[in-house]
Amino acid sequence: MPLKVCNPTRRHIIKGLGAATLLSPFCTLPAWAAKSRRLYVDGLSFLPNDINDVKASKLDAFIADISAIETIEQSDGTKNYKRTYKACFNSIQQAAKTVTDNPEVYLQGLTGADIDNARAQQRTAVYFQIQGADCVEADAIVTKGKPSLWPQLDSLHQHGLRVLQLTHHYGNRFAGGALDNNGNQGVNKPLTDAGRELITALNQRNILIDVSHSSEQTALDTAKASQSPIVLSHGAARHFVNHARCSSDDVIRAVADTGGVFGVFMMSFWLTNNAPPTIEDYIKQIEYVARVGGVDCAAVANDFPLRGQENLLALNNNNSEGVKEYLDWWHSLQSKNVLGFDVVPKHVVIPELNHIDRMSRIDDALKKARFKSSDRDRFMGGNWQRVLKKVLV
Repeated sequence: MPLKVCNPTRRHIIKGLGAATLLSPFCTLPAWAAKSRRLYVDGLSFLPNDINDVKASKLDAFIADISAIETIEQSDGTKNYKRTYKACFNSIQQAAKTVTDNPEVYLQGLTGADIDNARAQQRTAVYFQIQGADCVEADAIVTKGKPSLWPQLDSLHQHGLRVLQLTHHYGNRFAGGALDNNGNQGVNKPLTDAGRELITALNQRNILIDVSHSSEQTALDTAKASQSPIVLSHGAARHFVNHARCSSDDVIRAVADTGGVFGVFMMSFWLTNNAPPTIEDYIKQIEYVARVGGVDCAAVANDFPLRGQENLLALNNNNSEGVKEYLDWWHSLQSKNVLGFDVVPKHVVIPELNHIDRMSRIDDALKKARFKSSDRDRFMGGNWQRVLKKVLV
């Protein structure tokens, strides 16, 4: 069955790249200007404890989740991890100090142009992200034509926040979460009126909007409401794994139609039900997102530390042992009949990619799969760079 072409009307196409063509590994696409080394950008990771990991990763830039969490027990007995303002304010200050204390390695990303600046200086640009708008839930929404007040959002932005995810698994007063549950495989809550106010505030402050972990309806609503490109920084296509945490074709297209990016992450139980998982399973995800959303949409993300999932590394990537740490959480949601949790995972990581040098390995695998050099330019960093330059001005 042929895949549908994404709607190109709202997409931001780079001058010289041509129309957003449906991807085939064998299609010919206009090439970018020659570079001495391909740009590598990771859509989500964390500031490492060992500063040497940054250079070893070969990244020119990455989006870093600097959130701090508070564990909240839900009314149904499951747990949510909320990013409170106090915790996140402290964590963003600590993150900024880490970057400042390591100027030979880091450049704090405040605008999209900082990727070029960091690369010219042989440093790595790092953009601060928070996974969940719970950190600004106390901000006031003023009605009757008066401007909304966002003191917490402004404070976080002043300290370097450049990407804000609307939810983390469960919804809040702004948006629905992917794991919101009524015992019947999901609720699919929409963006709320307060959420629309938040979208406007984020657009006005040039903060990139991230719909990872959002419900499908919230992601679709956000794509329509935002005047700037949005991203799903770390996720996977539901085409391969029918799970609440994975995204439908409609969501992939909606993100692409804003000119945004869909980052395919490394959590293997949401990439494939096959065991063992392989790097080919990851490449299939990249190809599928590019087919559905266009070549300017697909990108790489991680969602593990730069060096990889630490417990699996300690187990020499023994997935049968490593998956055990996820099973209590998984079974708690299985008992609530949340979509996809009926299939118990057999793995956590793709061993080849649970490694500090994953970007080179993905690049090589794309080449082996006969993707053009210009495709690889986009997927490995060019698409992220384009969106960051468009939004972070």
